[in-house]
Amino acid sequence: MQSYTIGQAARLLGVSPDTTRRWADAGRVATHRDEAGRRLIDGRDLAAFSVEVAQVGPGEDEVPYTSARNAFPGIVTAVKLGDIAAQVEIQAGPHRLVSLLTREAVEELGLEVGMRATARVKSTSVHIDRA
Repeated sequence: MQSYTIGQAARLLGVSPDTTRRWADAGRVATHRDEAGRRLIDGRDLAAFSVEVAQVGPGEDEVPYTSARNAFPGIVTAVKLGDIAAQVEIQAGPHRLVSLLTREAVEELGLEVGMRATARVKSTSVHIDRA
């Protein structure tokens, strides 16, 4: 499973690294240390926490997440596979994006909960790029 540094998690959550550190210090999201001593957050834990943060909304000292050119970098929070179609949810800061795509596309991208991905939006279509 992929893990994220405090800085990477902050970018995915749409907050500062200091805010992410404070949340980790307060026990809101679990961290562990790698062999170099860096604090890391497990991808599945970050995915669940990103949904929680989005439901609460930004705090007074937090800047809301914005996208540029209709690209929403975030973290995969759910993958539902059917026989032919699939549904992928991405939490990009406070934004939850859902894309319906083929099962084959999900499998080719290797999408799973906890990994980074970017939702690209054009009109009413959402395309998923693996980060």
